[in-house]
Amino acid sequence: MAVEIEAKMSVPDHERVRYVLRERGAREVGKVLETNTFFDAEDRTLLAADKGLRLRTNHDLATGTDRFVITYKGPRQPGPLKSREEAELEVSNAGDAERLLESLGYKKLMSFEKLRETWELGGCKVELDEVPYLGKYVEVEGPAEQAVLKVRETLGLAERPIVKSSYISLLLSHLEENRLRHREIKFP
Repeated sequence: MAVEIEAKMSVPDHERVRYVLRERGAREVGKVLETNTFFDAEDRTLLAADKGLRLRTNHDLATGTDRFVITYKGPRQPGPLKSREEAELEVSNAGDAERLLESLGYKKLMSFEKLRETWELGGCKVELDEVPYLGKYVEVEGPAEQAVLKVRETLGLAERPIVKSSYISLLLSHLEENRLRHREIKFP
């Protein structure tokens, strides 16, 4: 199973990071509107074990095409960056995938949208994310901690705190703190 290694930082906006990416010769990969649907057992055993099960729809904003990916994420590993085992499987139909997960005993926990703009720099993926209620983030994902930290520094983000919590955890906390009961979070 592959290991995802990333640094995620909250930022006030993406303009400065986009400027640095262009200046450094980064390659723009594309922009998608993601719909992330998380599943868990009735007793939330995955969440309790710091694991995740997600069905993601990636809607390419340039072509209008959709990709559907089921992802399993293992518990976070110790270290300065967010690292966890990850297994992904592309599927051809989101509805069938959802029915499969539900037939295995998993229930929908929450669904949320995220705008994601992806770039490549220094052997890493740089993702400019925007999530309703949470704001804007930059994720740098790469093959090793050293590569991720180098790109983070190149982007001028070395002083920004690394957020190790997942978007789903941040959203669940936000909803609980504000006594909101949304199960689907979308852009207005």
